[in-house]
Amino acid sequence: MSARGNIPLLIVDDEPPIRRLLRTSLAVQGYRILEAGSARVAFDVVAREAPEVVLLDLGLPDQDGLEVIRQLRAAGSKVAIIVLSSRGDEPGKVEALDLGADDYVTKPFGMAELVARIRTALRHRVQRQGAEPVFTHGDLSVDLTRRLVTACGAEVKLSNKEWDILRLLVLHAGKVLTHRMIMQEVWGPKVDVQYLRIYVRQLRQKLEERPDQPRHILTETGVGYRLQTDAWLPADGVVLRTEVE
Repeated sequence: MSARGNIPLLIVDDEPPIRRLLRTSLAVQGYRILEAGSARVAFDVVAREAPEVVLLDLGLPDQDGLEVIRQLRAAGSKVAIIVLSSRGDEPGKVEALDLGADDYVTKPFGMAELVARIRTALRHRVQRQGAEPVFTHGDLSVDLTRRLVTACGAEVKLSNKEWDILRLLVLHAGKVLTHRMIMQEVWGPKVDVQYLRIYVRQLRQKLEERPDQPRHILTETGVGYRLQTDAWLPADGVVLRTEVE
């Protein structure tokens, strides 16, 4: 991955004040900012500039943002896509992720959260090229090669399905995986989501110091699960408090 100062980042939003706020806040983080106010312009910029990250608002004037995701992925684009979504639009978030978006942030959001999610999405792009054999976060360690899991300093024994779920989360650490994605990979197309909830509950019992307040496997309400990573820590201790509506 290139140095952050050289990373081109495309903001796709039809509201100039939002683009201006995002441009100002993200430019100081060292990203090279590109902008588009419509889907048509966004496709042109992607083809011409090859951005590594796209911040995509779903409510574009000329085309649904979900269709933008669908067309980018159908064309083979590997660009990291982070959806800027409205509060409470769980179906839209799920569909965006199932179509190939890497993540989403819900408006209003703080810039510290957005910067962390951009960093996580970029990190995930690198991991897809060759997953690291050992994942660590806090007191949790997962060795994918040796199939060895430790939590709170002790080795943890997992069932086959528990391991399949955890391994999938590790391979996509920091990324939201929808219920459907996980169930498709672990069981196949026709499984009740309750099976997944039971196994995640069991995993938390084994991996979390306080299963009722998980720090590793986080629930994205109405969407799916995310494995927490250290990439969520604010960069260089800088906390940006600006909120985007």
